[in-house]
Amino acid sequence: MMVLCQPDAGKSCGACCGLYNYVDSSREALTLRLRARTKRFREMVQSPCDIGSYAEATFAAEDFRKRYEVIYCCEYLGFLDEGEKKVGCLVHPLQNDGIDMRTDSFYGQEVCAGHLCPSHYFIPRSQHLTLLKIIDDWYLYGLCLTDIDLVVTYFRLIADRIGQELKPDAFDRQALADVVLEFFNWKITWPFRTDEANRLGKYYFDGSQYMISHIDYEKFGRDISPLNAIFLSLSSEFHDVAELEAAENMVWKNIETFLSLYDDSF
Repeated sequence: MMVLCQPDAGKSCGACCGLYNYVDSSREALTLRLRARTKRFREMVQSPCDIGSYAEATFAAEDFRKRYEVIYCCEYLGFLDEGEKKVGCLVHPLQNDGIDMRTDSFYGQEVCAGHLCPSHYFIPRSQHLTLLKIIDDWYLYGLCLTDIDLVVTYFRLIADRIGQELKPDAFDRQALADVVLEFFNWKITWPFRTDEANRLGKYYFDGSQYMISHIDYEKFGRDISPLNAIFLSLSSEFHDVAELEAAENMVWKNIETFLSLYDDSF
C-alpha cells in the first residue's frame, strides 16, 4: 500500500500528529510554529538525553489550546527540509542519523510507525495519485488528503458525467490540473466558510466531544443539495438561499469547466 504521509519531496501530511487541531491552525500560525520548533530542535537536541529539555522549552513557548481535546498535538512535529515543504517527525530515525527517539513521544514508536490514517483505505488509489499530481503544498495537501468526503464526492461527480473513473494520467495536461486545484484550494479560500475556531470540515468540537455539522435546507425551502457533502467538508455556513445558490453555482461551474476541457482532450 502506498504511504501517503511522506509521498515525495514536495509535500507531506502531519494531520495525525494534530497539525490542524490547534485553535489557530491557519497556514501563517502553523508555519511560525513549525519553523520555531525545527530551529529549537536543531539547536538543543544532540542526543536522546536532550529530548526532555526540548519538550519543556516547546510547551513553554507555544499556545497549545486545541479544537478537540482528545486529539494530541505532538510537540515533535516540525519541518524536515530547509525549503519548508515537508512537515514530519523531528524524532524519527531518518532525521537523526538512525537514532529513533520516538519512544519519548506521546504515542510512542510502535503506534507512530504502524498507523495509517483512514484515507489510505477509503480514498481510491487513482484519486491518491491525482492528489499527488496536482498538490505541491504541505498545508493544502494535508487538509485535502484527510477529507475523504471532499475528495471522493468531487471525483464521483465528475466520473458520473464522463462515465468512467478519472485516470491520473489525465492530469498531465496542466489545464485540467488547474481546474481541480481550484476546487481543492476552496478548502482554504471558500467564501462561505464559517469562522468558528472549533470547526474543521464537517466536524465541530465541544471539548472532548465532536459532532457532525448540519445545513438546514428546509429553512431555505430547498431539498438537501446534491453537493451537501462538499459543502460540509468546506465548513459552509449559508445565511440565505442566495448564498446557497451561489455556492452551488461555483461548484457546478468548476465541474462544467473540467468537463469541457476533458472532452477537448480525450
